[in-house]
Amino acid sequence: MKKVAVTGGGTLAARVTEHLRQSGEVEIVAEGAASTVVYLPRIGGPGSPGPDMLDTAQTLRRLNSNAIERAVVISSAEIYGASHNNPGMIREDRVLPQSSNSIQQAWAKYETLVRELFHGPKLTVLRTAPVITRDGRDFYSDLFRHAAAYALPGSVSTLQLLTPDDFAAAIEAAVTEPETGTYNIAPAGVIPLDAALRLAEVKRIPVSRLLQNAIRDLRKGKVWPADQIEYIRYNWTVSGELARRELLFEPKFTSAQALQRDSKAQFDDFGMDRAYIDKWGRGGFKFLHKYYWRIESRGLANIPKEGKVVLTGVHRGFMPFDATMVLDVLVKGIGRVPRFLIHPCLVKMPPLNNAMTRWGGLIANQENADWVLDNEGVVGIYPEGIRGAFTFYKEAYRLHRFGRDEYVKIALRNRAPIVPFVTVGHAEIFPILARLDIGWFKRWTEWPFCPIAPPWPLAPIPLPSKWHMEFLPAIHLEREYPAEAAEDPAAVKAIGIKVRAQMQEAMDRLLAERKHVFFGTIFQGEVMK
Repeated sequence: MKKVAVTGGGTLAARVTEHLRQSGEVEIVAEGAASTVVYLPRIGGPGSPGPDMLDTAQTLRRLNSNAIERAVVISSAEIYGASHNNPGMIREDRVLPQSSNSIQQAWAKYETLVRELFHGPKLTVLRTAPVITRDGRDFYSDLFRHAAAYALPGSVSTLQLLTPDDFAAAIEAAVTEPETGTYNIAPAGVIPLDAALRLAEVKRIPVSRLLQNAIRDLRKGKVWPADQIEYIRYNWTVSGELARRELLFEPKFTSAQALQRDSKAQFDDFGMDRAYIDKWGRGGFKFLHKYYWRIESRGLANIPKEGKVVLTGVHRGFMPFDATMVLDVLVKGIGRVPRFLIHPCLVKMPPLNNAMTRWGGLIANQENADWVLDNEGVVGIYPEGIRGAFTFYKEAYRLHRFGRDEYVKIALRNRAPIVPFVTVGHAEIFPILARLDIGWFKRWTEWPFCPIAPPWPLAPIPLPSKWHMEFLPAIHLEREYPAEAAEDPAAVKAIGIKVRAQMQEAMDRLLAERKHVFFGTIFQGEVMK
């Protein structure tokens, strides 16, 4: 039986001690008699939200003088920082950012200190998601404890929240399993901030950063620092897969259940909310689809009704309306939710932050695409990238280079068919006539240009063009190529040329048949309106 001492500060120490005592595999002893030590850092509250570095240094030096064979040290997932560039489900091998965020810096310095002082014993570091307790002195317990919570207007992050029981169970796994290393500890599933506040019966009050800073100046030491705002504004979710695989730790409760055990709210690992999508389908999406753009679609039967699919399209109009309309078409037509890979600028902008996440958008990278396909889903990719969305109107229906054909590699590697699709009409919602190279605008929006696209920028109201959307026959690469073909540049290039040619041919055909930008139909036979 392992002799374990639990030390450090925080309200969770007593709960962890009791959980370990009841495990049957651990004997709780004093520090001097322990072969394994669990250290929970003190958190100072609003005036000093990071770990207490002085207490950490004193405690670890004291412990290091004992005959400790193994140490389990609690850190925080906040060490990865909160940013619109975070892809979500961050893994332990991600390089920590060079951030100006004081909270991220505090946790990074804390882990450096831990590794400097605990160089003898076998060390396990647990980077945990926030643990919600009624008496907790941390920001997140405080956030959900009051009747109202202040947040920036339009900005809503996705959160991972642990119950104290799962937190203690993770520590038990780290103490009893032979593996050591650095592990993220997070529940299965996330929850958007707005939904979390509703479950906790906390009213969300939008307050601008300027006003929050004024309040902070008046109440120095009594409110949380400005950098904490970023953690309820941007994404910082982490993957717990390594802990599941090596520590055999599987959380029992979801993030929603951490707030309200009987909650039926369900969100996937990236915050997609099917109920939210359905609500938009009955409201805003329905209006845009049926009455404003009068979208007609053909070829939905070409999309497999189950299994992994790489959906490859053309993005125009520089706003994400076309992806949301494809989402609406697929949900209503075949009951599938495409998960589009999106540019980080879409979650940087407050009006889109919450919506893009809950509609199923994922920051564009290979890992997120693989996650969708591993779960037998539909991943949506615009191969031209963000620059394709800013194409001049006179060239809007001429496809540009598809970059490095990453979508082909993704399809090959995951043994998934490619379903190309094209739309005619979406380029006219904001026809780009000129592009301005304005430094401050590009830095603020992360767009490659400032477009002049009537009525933009005078009014952000898209024009009511008529849309025609066609899904082409699936290209079953998995029947012709092995997964290893993803590493063959010649094969990837040949497939990319073939897909691009089919999409260009389809667009040319639809344009030739279209009689008017704002009126008329060109489809015969299978049509969804």
